[in-house]
Amino acid sequence: MGRRLLAAGLLALCVATAAPAARAAEPLQDREWWLPAIGADAVAPPGPGVPITIVDSGVDPTHPEFAARPNTTFLNTQSVLGPGEYHGTIVASVAAAPANGVGIVGVYPEAVLQVVDASPDPRGIADSSAVTGILAAAGHCPGVINLSFGSVEQDPFLKDAILTAVRNGCLVVAAAGNDGDEGSPPTYPAAWPHVVTVAATDENASVTAFSTTGPAVDVAAPGVDIVGAVPLSRDATGYTTSAEGTSFSAPIVAAAAAWVWTLRPTLSAGQLADVLRRSAHDIGPAGFDDASGWGIVDIPAALALAARPQDPAEPNDDVDQVKPARLFATGQAPLTTPAKPSFRLSASLDASEDPRDIYRIWVPAHRTVRATVSAGGRAAARIWGPQTSSVAEGIVARRRDLRGPSIRAGRKGFSAYVEVLLTGRSPSADYVLGVTAARR
Repeated sequence: MGRRLLAAGLLALCVATAAPAARAAEPLQDREWWLPAIGADAVAPPGPGVPITIVDSGVDPTHPEFAARPNTTFLNTQSVLGPGEYHGTIVASVAAAPANGVGIVGVYPEAVLQVVDASPDPRGIADSSAVTGILAAAGHCPGVINLSFGSVEQDPFLKDAILTAVRNGCLVVAAAGNDGDEGSPPTYPAAWPHVVTVAATDENASVTAFSTTGPAVDVAAPGVDIVGAVPLSRDATGYTTSAEGTSFSAPIVAAAAAWVWTLRPTLSAGQLADVLRRSAHDIGPAGFDDASGWGIVDIPAALALAARPQDPAEPNDDVDQVKPARLFATGQAPLTTPAKPSFRLSASLDASEDPRDIYRIWVPAHRTVRATVSAGGRAAARIWGPQTSSVAEGIVARRRDLRGPSIRAGRKGFSAYVEVLLTGRSPSADYVLGVTAARR
């Protein structure tokens, strides 16, 4: 699949439960500068709640941080002996090492933790177990899925698995990448829409030179001098005190997200992502910037910030995500039906996270259907005909399918598609879409 870990058939093997416990001082906790940096020391973490799924290299199940850790499920056999197979142990410990008097404590120590070994082969390439693991987690949403790997190549199977998780109500968090000093090429899955993309910061609250920059970055979190657990086979002490990379920034945000979601269970995944962005501690240029996104994640602020209305029907970026029997078996329910030929809804767009919205509609026989958008000129609507396979289809199919702001049916009604897209006046837009049917 061409994926690499971003760092300088599933069987449940181990499941345990326990009552919540207060955060305790751990032997290495004084080195965990990243806990106060995100406000994790300012409020008490909750007990078990929304699960975190780590899809990475294997986690050492014999390590003191994990051997008797409550609420921990290893979803497949863990391998920690190969090159790079220390990575997942660090990632999981940063997110959720328990308060057990050993080593470190994670951001969310009592989290429900699920681990999928997607260990790389000797070339550093992760296998299809990453896709399998994401799909397994997607079957138990809501939950937070952490992906601390990436590639400049796009993997359609990985993308579809992530979209499935988003559709089912999970939040996907990914490391931005470590190519900031090499031109910051887009790294996937981080650069895809509907993924919370995390940059790395240092002790001075500055984005690191290695952190990949770009419009896909949502938030930032500490990513240097990270203390974390490593497999005992790699280091007899079981710990490193100098891990760095966006790989370790991502699980900090994933754990923070699960913490907030556990205490605010009525939020949708989209609302949670929006809360994490808007409540982040702004650094660098005021507002959003390509290096830090909206700023460093801030748990107390995210717990307190009011949520905005839910953006409906996500993901709906193209026809294959809304048409039945394509990516999703049921597709998307049409906005209009023979019994209800008109409809209005409110939604939003973002150039990076949600660049367009596609909706199925029904065009009644002998009726003209029109689509209008109220967005202050920041968004527009156009209708595509029933044979449309994608809004990115070739010019010949486009001439056949793209109908403009209205479409008319003859003797028989049919399904069509409304696309709402940004006009270029703004990188985002809140809009109200109206779909109406008339005889002319």
